Amino acid sequence: MRTLWAPWRMDYITGQTHEPGCIFCKRLSMPDGIESLILHRGESAFVILNRYPYTNGHMMVVPFEHTASIEALDSDTQLELMQLTAKAVSVLRAVYAAEAFNVGMNIGEAAGAGVADHVHIHIVPRWGGDTNFMATTANTRVLPESLHATYEKLRDAWQKR
Repeated sequence: MRTLWAPWRMDYITGQTHEPGCIFCKRLSMPDGIESLILHRGESAFVILNRYPYTNGHMMVVPFEHTASIEALDSDTQLELMQLTAKAVSVLRAVYAAEAFNVGMNIGEAAGAGVADHVHIHIVPRWGGDTNFMATTANTRVLPESLHATYEKLRDAWQKR
């Protein structure tokens, strides 16, 4: 039997991931890099890796403004969110040869938002057959690449596009 190690997921699994305050606002106050996981800062929004990804390359696009819903944002910020989302899709296609994507927002706790008070867009790359026996029988996903390696690949590709 092979052993798959993903020690960075243990805090998430055991519920130890709660941070007081807004995780996105905290990351904004940090320098870009592996600690903050920020790949890009725009005029009014930024791109960040999900610390507990559904799959390798799981990105989020987040406005600087701390607000719970997209309709509260001005039109320039809404436009930048969509432009950054499109670029994220392009980068993920280039780096991971993603075949498809789940792109979306969970606005409000009742909709499943993990961070309900700071709206954000998830970009999750997908591939044919990416749901395997681990996901269906053990309710577990296997991520074959470390978050650090993912960050470096995507940061480099983002800067080239």
